[in-house]
Amino acid sequence: MYRFVKIVSLALLSIGLSTGVSAKTLKIATLAPAGTTWMNEMQAGAKLIKERTAGRVKLKFYPGGVMGNDKSVHRKIKIGQRHGGAFTPGGLAQVNTSIQALGLPMMFKSYDEIDYVRRRMDPVIKQEMESSGFVLLGISEGGFVRILSKQPMQDLESIRDSKVWVPEGDRIGQIIFEALGITPVSLPISDVFTGLQTGLIETVAVNPTAAIAFQWHTSTSYMTEFPITYLIGVIAIQKKAFDQLTAADQGIVREEIGKVFSRLDALNRSDNRAAKEALKNQGISFVTPNPGEIERWKSISDNAIDQMVEAGVISEQIVGQVRGHLQSFHDSK
Repeated sequence: MYRFVKIVSLALLSIGLSTGVSAKTLKIATLAPAGTTWMNEMQAGAKLIKERTAGRVKLKFYPGGVMGNDKSVHRKIKIGQRHGGAFTPGGLAQVNTSIQALGLPMMFKSYDEIDYVRRRMDPVIKQEMESSGFVLLGISEGGFVRILSKQPMQDLESIRDSKVWVPEGDRIGQIIFEALGITPVSLPISDVFTGLQTGLIETVAVNPTAAIAFQWHTSTSYMTEFPITYLIGVIAIQKKAFDQLTAADQGIVREEIGKVFSRLDALNRSDNRAAKEALKNQGISFVTPNPGEIERWKSISDNAIDQMVEAGVISEQIVGQVRGHLQSFHDSK
């Protein structure tokens, strides 16, 4: 009897240790405020993951930027205090520049182009990032970014005369502005609202939903009616932490967060359309670039992209793939 009890006890202990080793709470930082559509969808996905893994995997989010800016989040990830975060491409460019492939300036003009290219490039970007130590659980559409400003921006000279914001760490944005003859003011996203209020900056590039969510529209008056770039957001988990999950649990996490991001893509697109109308209703005037300006900006942007490739800011292979898929899209039409 004693031997039987001992064997059963050892077996139960072994099961308990195994469960303890595989159980994991992934701690994820995000700038998204609590109660937003993004956070609600993430929490719903986290709940399903907890249920499907019988509590072995939990996702804990730290919303509203309480973990600080991208640099702070990366430091916390490096020392193991956090396991990942929600980032824009600029926040992960230091890890692998391929994350910026979809945000090249003036590359896309329509959502049809975006949908065609993303079906082919999202898997490539995920693979590139994973090879550099981060697992992208999802890539979500932020939408087309437009110029939001205190004064109408209808030509390059007007932009040059303005105090233009560039996100902290956004090397591509910095290079593009320099190519356009603009000396931007670098600030973390968390400081933009105050910067607009105090006049430290006067012009920002943002999508309609973020303009409202961050209340930047309250200190501006104009939005330029032309997309200058395409914005994505991602959830990136340190691969070292993700690899602590069993293969089955990894599959569940990828599946459920993948579903969340599919829903977010559709929601974000409709939300941006609604936000654009809301901006008009709240007094933001939409202006169009002067004749010839779009071609002028496009030419400068294309040259700047080529310069970035030559400088190693982004790989020639990635840029070539994006351009190739765009060409294939137009050839098919």
